[in-house]
Amino acid sequence: MDKHDVIRQVQDENTDRLGWGSLSWLVGASQMPGAEQTFGIVTIQPGKRNPLHLHPNCEELLYVISGTCEHKLGDELFELTPGSVIRIPRGIPHWARCTSTEPLVAVVSFSSPDRQAQSLEGDDIA
Repeated sequence: MDKHDVIRQVQDENTDRLGWGSLSWLVGASQMPGAEQTFGIVTIQPGKRNPLHLHPNCEELLYVISGTCEHKLGDELFELTPGSVIRIPRGIPHWARCTSTEPLVAVVSFSSPDRQAQSLEGDDIA
């Protein structure tokens, strides 16, 4: 087993930079062949939000490390602070908006190695 099949670090080549922030992918089918889930770090800049989207093939967990956000899940709005985790069921539209003066940094985990995302606003969600 090659060490890159079991250990990854956040680096530029596995980071998607977007208008609202970035997504750094550490584990997934393309990063670690044979993985059974997707795992990464999301950063959302103050006052920005990612587009309304859903995941048709997996559930998502989002755990806040630093910063704060409001998270729209379906028709409800939740306030998340460091230490909060939210479970986003498969197929439910959602977005997160950073409400702090510092960027929101959160761990994201998906129940599929080939996480799919479908934008409902036509914007790039990576």
